[in-house]
Amino acid sequence: MRSLKTLPAQDVRLGMFIHGFEGSWWQHPFWRVRFLLTDPQDLQKLRAFNGGVIVDLDKSQPVGEADRVPDSLAKPDSGAQPEGAPSRRLRVPMWRAGSTALKSQEARAAKLVTGALDTVRGTFDDLRLGRAVSQEKVAALVDSISAELDDNAPALLRVLQLKSKHQYTYLHSVAVCTLMVNLARHLALDEEQVRTLGLAGLLHDVGKVAIPDAVLDKPGRLTPEELELVRTHPQEGVALLREDPTIPELALEVCLHHHERWDGNGYPDRQAAAGISLPARMGAICDVYDALTSHRAYKQAWLPARALGEMWRWEGHFDRPLLFAFMQSIQLFPPGLLVRLASDRLALVLENGKRASRTRLLVFYSYAEQASLEPSVLVLDGAEAEDGIIDFEHEADAPVPIPALDLYAPAPVPTSAEP
Repeated sequence: MRSLKTLPAQDVRLGMFIHGFEGSWWQHPFWRVRFLLTDPQDLQKLRAFNGGVIVDLDKSQPVGEADRVPDSLAKPDSGAQPEGAPSRRLRVPMWRAGSTALKSQEARAAKLVTGALDTVRGTFDDLRLGRAVSQEKVAALVDSISAELDDNAPALLRVLQLKSKHQYTYLHSVAVCTLMVNLARHLALDEEQVRTLGLAGLLHDVGKVAIPDAVLDKPGRLTPEELELVRTHPQEGVALLREDPTIPELALEVCLHHHERWDGNGYPDRQAAAGISLPARMGAICDVYDALTSHRAYKQAWLPARALGEMWRWEGHFDRPLLFAFMQSIQLFPPGLLVRLASDRLALVLENGKRASRTRLLVFYSYAEQASLEPSVLVLDGAEAEDGIIDFEHEADAPVPIPALDLYAPAPVPTSAEP
């Protein structure tokens, strides 16, 4: 079994292999999830993170005094310090440091999103009018999103959630690009694949330019005829993308098949299971997650944990292991999910309560001891030094009866219809 250890951010050293972070993915200071920590500037940013860091000891290098943050990189907290006083590390993320810093971060994210909106809208218009896509602009946008996730993720995600009905299609594409890049990194795909998957996320809904706005933004239920019209957008999108020979085939694949389902009941080709490509399966998860957590003319946004819970309960809709990998990539898990921990214990995910960025678990079984444990609540926020969620378990395979969730947390959210 991989040797994983969760440490407070202040205890991390250069040479350690970062396996993941506790809390939601937009709250940690990096957009990538797994990497060898070698850059002193990355170490400084990581030590400003107020949460737990999961380290893979097997992949880590020997560490020593050489990993200390150089004085030239140390940044003092806000407020003057006496001359000659030692620098104090920031112990909270910059977006929590004060209203001025928060406004500055959000202004920077808003500037990127405004540019992204213009780029995606222009790209959609170019394709609709038969013009070639500006590969330079699109590639630069994917790179900018990646860099902003690294430095300013919380503000970027907040700004992206503010989609008006007139901007939804374009900003939804930016959000799906962001989630695709993050998931691809979590799956340890190579950099070329990561960038291409980001491009695929940007272009996956381009076919909606062929659907009237009155249908896309209709506040009520679509008629059967309108639904059939909306379901033509994958083919419409591929037809537009094929006009530009520079568009990668992978982007066409995601555009055409991001509405296929694991059980074969999706569209347009009713592909099933492993017959659906990995990029299309990734696109399906990222597309639905952002759609469920966004305000639309016909529905209110769901909270992320509720969205993930509903997606997990939709039997036959998604590739389950890949959906779990998506949860790991954003470090958010729905209440009621049965999970296996790095400490070889079994636990049940609980409601977060007010600590929305922290995962709460009810630990109740030890595989190592093959015995039930007195149920206890564990919060994955860095306080426990050896745990992290590494896998899910099917309820039918649980070695002992599962504790009643409503004894320890609010009842699970009611099942809702598929969007």
